[in-house]
Amino acid sequence: MDNPVWSYIFGPPKEKRSKIALMRELPAFEGLSDWELVMVERNIHQRRFGVGEVIFGEDMPGAGMYIIKSGEVLIQKKTKEGQVLKLATIGERNFFGEMALIDEIPRSASAVAEKETILLAFCKPDLDNVFDRNPRLAAKIVKNISRLICKRLVKANENLEALQGVGSIEGQKECENGE
Repeated sequence: MDNPVWSYIFGPPKEKRSKIALMRELPAFEGLSDWELVMVERNIHQRRFGVGEVIFGEDMPGAGMYIIKSGEVLIQKKTKEGQVLKLATIGERNFFGEMALIDEIPRSASAVAEKETILLAFCKPDLDNVFDRNPRLAAKIVKNISRLICKRLVKANENLEALQGVGSIEGQKECENGE
């Protein structure tokens, strides 16, 4: 029953339903119909990682995004001095690596499984496959991911502005007041 039309009529099997329910919660798939989610789900691959296992390394080619079905992933980056900076810990029902779907630039950080982790991988060739079969659906996904990247850039700019503000008079007043 791999035909999306029949899957849509009878409903997908339990495992596919859980993937689709997870996808439905993510901004990358916002606004997609049940049928469109079934089409995307056919291109998603499940992968398991053990504690401490590297999902991808810094400077590796970006292949795609990962959705955390269960477990936890640490995003880290090495400094020029060789220190490892922990940038973020990402938990279940979240995703990372989505920029690789837009541009195949090298990874800017590493991703390591902090716990036993099950990921759903949506790779660039999978998105290309969706583009070939249903360009409108692929455009929705790319638009959603682009919107998310824009939101993250705005947040990064706000954080940078706040960090730079610490040296200003306003920033000094905030520090003196304990804010």
